[in-house]
Amino acid sequence: MRAKGLIIILTGVLATSVAAQQAGGRDRALSRECRREVVQLCGMNRSEIRSCLKERHEELSPPCKAQMVQAIGQRMREDEARATTARPARRISYGSDPIQKIDLFTPATARPAKGHPLLVYVHGGGWRNGSKEMVQQKPDFFNAQGWGFASVGYRLLPDAPVEQQAADVAAAIARLSHEASALGIDPDRVIVMGHSAGAHLAALVSTDPAYLGADLTRLAGVILLDGAGYDVASQMQQANVLTRKIYEPAFGTDPARQARLSPTQHAAAPNAPRWLILHVARRADSREQSATLAAALQTSGAQVQLEAVEDVSHMTINRELGQTGNRQTSLVQAFLAGG
Repeated sequence: MRAKGLIIILTGVLATSVAAQQAGGRDRALSRECRREVVQLCGMNRSEIRSCLKERHEELSPPCKAQMVQAIGQRMREDEARATTARPARRISYGSDPIQKIDLFTPATARPAKGHPLLVYVHGGGWRNGSKEMVQQKPDFFNAQGWGFASVGYRLLPDAPVEQQAADVAAAIARLSHEASALGIDPDRVIVMGHSAGAHLAALVSTDPAYLGADLTRLAGVILLDGAGYDVASQMQQANVLTRKIYEPAFGTDPARQARLSPTQHAAAPNAPRWLILHVARRADSREQSATLAAALQTSGAQVQLEAVEDVSHMTINRELGQTGNRQTSLVQAFLAGG
């Protein structure tokens, strides 16, 4: 994410927190010192704080900026958890860690002869946050299309480096594919979808055979929702302080490791055969990273549909997927119909 995009997400948190402090409340999204710093910089008027921080956030101290990153993660988790499906899920373990579980939702309709096609979802959260429960209406939407829906829980920073996170995603896909018959899944119609950091992980396991091995050739397709880490080194070279605080703990500073964890660097065949890459139209880094990945995949023979989505944010492109009347839902529905 660019700094301005992060600040736009956070200004509501800051304004509410500062207003609560002014009224004697106990909101603690930021420390008292950081809130005082914001007040000194931008005053106490909520609307003025919003506009001021968009322009002057770089003037805040490094500790206050670090607190902003943490507050953004908390806000993202709260937003993503507000709406979820009420459908029952079948829980499947694919490893010994309590987080290594899959929630599988299958349509109520009769099972086709080869099983239901399956959408495997990888949540976002900056490689540090998030959970498999953050699915909103997606299970209902995909089940209504005749598709099974599986949400993957994977280990996170600081306990698991990105390499292990990708290995977790691959292990979950392999477990679902290898037990397809018992689970009622068509193993030849498995599509992987990820949002944000989950888009990076979905792209990585769908381009680098080190993770899925021979199972990579069985994937039917990939859907990416507003990722920006497809070429890690390029993203970090352009990074501001807030972006670096997200990317450096995940990818470090070693160029060789950054390249190993960059899907664009693995775009030479073999790859999944079909790709739908969506990005927020106004978000420059996601647009650039998505276009570069799409071009590399196309050069290697993959079928790629690259789409900019207007009137959405980094969060709503994912959160509103499956609701009627929005473009990302229509694009995904058409992609599924073609696979």
